[in-house]
Amino acid sequence: MFVPRQSVGFAYLAITATGWALNFTLMKFLLLDWPPLFSRGLAGLMGATTLAMFALFLGESLALPRRLVGRILGEALTNVFAWMGFSTLALLWLPVGQNLLLIYTMPMWAMLLAWPINGTKPTRRNVLSLTLGLAGVVLLFGGQSTVFRLEQLMGCALSLGAALLFALGTVLNRKPVAMPFVARTAWQVGLGCLPMLLLGLVFEHPQFSALSASGFGIMIYMATVAMALCYVTWFGALRYLAPSTASAGLLSVPVLGMVLAAMLLGEPFGVQQVVALVLTLSGVFLALQSAHVET
Repeated sequence: MFVPRQSVGFAYLAITATGWALNFTLMKFLLLDWPPLFSRGLAGLMGATTLAMFALFLGESLALPRRLVGRILGEALTNVFAWMGFSTLALLWLPVGQNLLLIYTMPMWAMLLAWPINGTKPTRRNVLSLTLGLAGVVLLFGGQSTVFRLEQLMGCALSLGAALLFALGTVLNRKPVAMPFVARTAWQVGLGCLPMLLLGLVFEHPQFSALSASGFGIMIYMATVAMALCYVTWFGALRYLAPSTASAGLLSVPVLGMVLAAMLLGEPFGVQQVVALVLTLSGVFLALQSAHVET
């Protein structure tokens, strides 16, 4: 039976978005057993190993060319260490929904960073994008007591730091490199997660015996599904869909994440959250569309 290419691409995209959205909710449960950097770093190294084996299965070479060492290290810093590490630490202070919405503002920051770095001046659409996005974030965090906002400050700084650094990496590393996707991702995830694991061992002092049966299951999920399978399905989506379509499809991650967090963690998901979500993601969508037009 013939299956349209776009249908295959959207199926891959659905698996990716659902897997990543669920991962953030499950991390909240894992933090009851193990500290954030150690657990994320260990799961990441397990995922990198799985990706490396899959790359070999596909016939890809795992050799890292010397000329790409700096590029891969930079991507590992911005796209993995900062993105995964900071966003996981933020879960200590922020609900899943707020954390997801903040880190998925990254296309707006990439749009702004492209101005001083690439000389791409913001357009009216860009200004509208930023206005909508910031309005959504303000609404999401509005209506809370001052004390609660102060307690959230560290979490907000980490989430925004993850978004900003990922955006910086996106702007700096726009040029494609001649290296297989899966092998390259294995290197990125491995190099980005190794410092997390080491920092976790030195500063967090994890108790290995504290990991429950459910925590063990979450670790396996993070390594095999969120870190390995979802990256493979993401690359699959990029093969069958336009990059702008695939990137816009990832905006479903904060939506699914908020819904799952409401169902599994009892986080609020009312009119205020829905309107904030619509405003912010509208701004992000405009930023993605602008980026597509410029390229």
